[in-house]
Amino acid sequence: MKKEIGVILEEMNGVFHKMDEEVTDGLLNYLRSGTRIFIVGEGRSGFMAKAFAMRLMHLGLNVYAVGETITPSISKGDLIIAISGSGSTKSVVSVAAKGREVGCKVFAITTNDQSELANVSHEVLVIPAATKNRLEQETKSVQPLSSMFDQCVHVLCDAVCLEFSLTESISHELTYSKHSNVE
Repeated sequence: MKKEIGVILEEMNGVFHKMDEEVTDGLLNYLRSGTRIFIVGEGRSGFMAKAFAMRLMHLGLNVYAVGETITPSISKGDLIIAISGSGSTKSVVSVAAKGREVGCKVFAITTNDQSELANVSHEVLVIPAATKNRLEQETKSVQPLSSMFDQCVHVLCDAVCLEFSLTESISHELTYSKHSNVE
C-alpha cells in the first residue's frame, strides 16, 4: 500500500507544480470579501464541494451548498464556486450561468479552461489533473476516473482554508466551536 500512496502523492505533486498560484490568491480575496458563498458540484466533485463548504463554515464564513433544502436564493454580489473536472457538467454550468445572470461572481475550479463552465465564469482555477475524459492537457494518471482531480481539489481547498485561517488569525478553538455538537 505504501507504493500506491507514493504514486498518488507524486501525481498530485506534479499537478500542483503546474498550477497558477495567483488564481488561488484570487479565491482567497473573494473569501475575504464577506459576501455569501454558494458552492456547487456534482458526483465526486460535489463531495469535494461540500467538504470545502463545511470547512469554510467552520472558519466562520456565510456558505451554502447548492442543492440542499436550506440553501437560499442567490443575489447580486454573492460568490458562486463551481467545481467540475470536465467543466461540462450540465447542472454545475447551469448554476454558474444563472449566478452570472443574477450578478454573482463566479469562480470555477476545473481542468478545462475552454469548457462551458470556464466560459460562464469570471475567474477559472485550472487544476490540470486527470479526469474521466483524459483530455490532452490533463496530467497523466494511473488512477481511475477523476480520482486525481478529486484528490487535488480536496488538498487545494484545504490549503486555501489553512491560508485563510492563518491570515485571518482564526484559531483551532474558534473553528472547533463551530463543529457540530449534535452528532
